[in-house]
Amino acid sequence: MLEQLLSKTSHMANAIYHPSIEGAQHGAKSLPQFLAYAKKSGAAGAQPSNFMLQGAHGLLTAKGVRSAFQKANLELDGISAHCPFWVHTTAWTGSPTIRPFIPADVAKKSPAQIEKWAEDYLLSLLDLCAELGVRVVPMFWGVAFGWEVATGYPWGFWKGGDYDLIAEGKERFVKKTAKIRAHANNLGIYLCHEIHPGTGAMTADDFRALVGACDGDKCLGVNADPSHCWEGEAWEARFRALGERIYAAHVKNFVIRGGVALRKMEPEWPGRAMQFTDLPTGELNLMRYAEMLIDVGYPQRYCKLTGKKTAPLVVEAESAYRDLDACSTNGIQWVRDHLCFPLAGGSFEDGMGA
Repeated sequence: MLEQLLSKTSHMANAIYHPSIEGAQHGAKSLPQFLAYAKKSGAAGAQPSNFMLQGAHGLLTAKGVRSAFQKANLELDGISAHCPFWVHTTAWTGSPTIRPFIPADVAKKSPAQIEKWAEDYLLSLLDLCAELGVRVVPMFWGVAFGWEVATGYPWGFWKGGDYDLIAEGKERFVKKTAKIRAHANNLGIYLCHEIHPGTGAMTADDFRALVGACDGDKCLGVNADPSHCWEGEAWEARFRALGERIYAAHVKNFVIRGGVALRKMEPEWPGRAMQFTDLPTGELNLMRYAEMLIDVGYPQRYCKLTGKKTAPLVVEAESAYRDLDACSTNGIQWVRDHLCFPLAGGSFEDGMGA
């Protein structure tokens, strides 16, 4: 009887996740260097940033990118395009904070010209994604509602007799993103917004408002990242509310320093209340997060969309104190060893009493 019980309850399906890594934080590396680092660290896939796909005369060819991944024997797990998308939806404000992410000659142009440059760049990037068979683009939209609303501060000045910042923001978002969304839909690509303070959607309700304003546009996806749920909206509430829109997932952890204000004018990471950390020692239970993603259908949805056998859990381990490469390597190996588990073939109750 014991042998029957063990046989029945130990029947497991294959693992549905594989360890991957996000490239934006490793921008000092070229694409080959990044992929070599990822492979050496134990990753099965990688998610390069758009900057890693830049050649001397524009974006690399699909053949060149594909060759680099084949040589490294890694899966191409989407292309991280947070920065150019943020530039595109923020340029209208005239903010200097977009300058680190655009060429110096472009930064001298007017906001309208910068926005047009970003739109053209993103359309070309989506074309490259399509050539590569990439269906998932992790990103985040910029401050389409303006910096006043992006503060999230609950004061009463977002609407007056002659203005409505929320209504204007929705209209602005729809118009400014129309061409990009249409192109993404035409190519079968999902633009996966990372719900994040100071972006176009900072909560689940914010994201639903964007989807509603765009008449339910199916290309508006979500890149789940629990490390940005530190101001009241719990990660499980956020991502269960938007589960059917999740096509990408980052794995990241954080701590909140007690007695330190979450919002203050602190330019250096070590002085801030919210600290990103290595994966094992932060406040989040990442095993529960990985399980929740299965429950809302992320890995199943990703695999159906891409034809892949496993879905990536994309490591984005950061620390204000620990060397970035060491922190990320530790994160990749931790995800590999703890979150890429084989799925149960049924309930543990199935074998009881056999």
